[in-house]
Amino acid sequence: MSEAFPLPEGHGRVRRARRADVPEIVRLLADDPLGRAREALTDPLPESYYQAFEAIEADPNQFLAVVELEGRIVGTFQLSFIPGMSRQGAWRAQIEAVRIEHSLRNRGLGRAVMLWAIEQARQRGCALVQLTTDKTRRDAHRFYQRLGFISSHEGMKLKL
Repeated sequence: MSEAFPLPEGHGRVRRARRADVPEIVRLLADDPLGRAREALTDPLPESYYQAFEAIEADPNQFLAVVELEGRIVGTFQLSFIPGMSRQGAWRAQIEAVRIEHSLRNRGLGRAVMLWAIEQARQRGCALVQLTTDKTRRDAHRFYQRLGFISSHEGMKLKL
């Protein structure tokens, strides 16, 4: 997988996140009502964010991405490649924690990022791409549906 990839139409580039990017990633994750309630945007950040980064970085089936535009980090997402027994041993890609800076939404950047992630899954031989999105994120649902995603399953979580 490419370490840095230019996005079309001047939408910047996607690259693998570095440890120094963790504060900006957390800033983006906290940039909405749900994220503000979940994330700890403190200085210094909790060590748990850096531990999570190290675990992601060590796993070859994980790609924690940042989106750069004009030298600034303006987006993030995590792309995971998951082997499975179902679908005749097919691999799937999971896209999670997608965030585009609030002031840049509805300008095509999110679409360019998602199309890039989908292409990476295709190149890795994945049979499908899946994601979850909170039921309250109605705008996100419409966005993913415009990209061709369908609500085919009911997701469930158990908070521990």
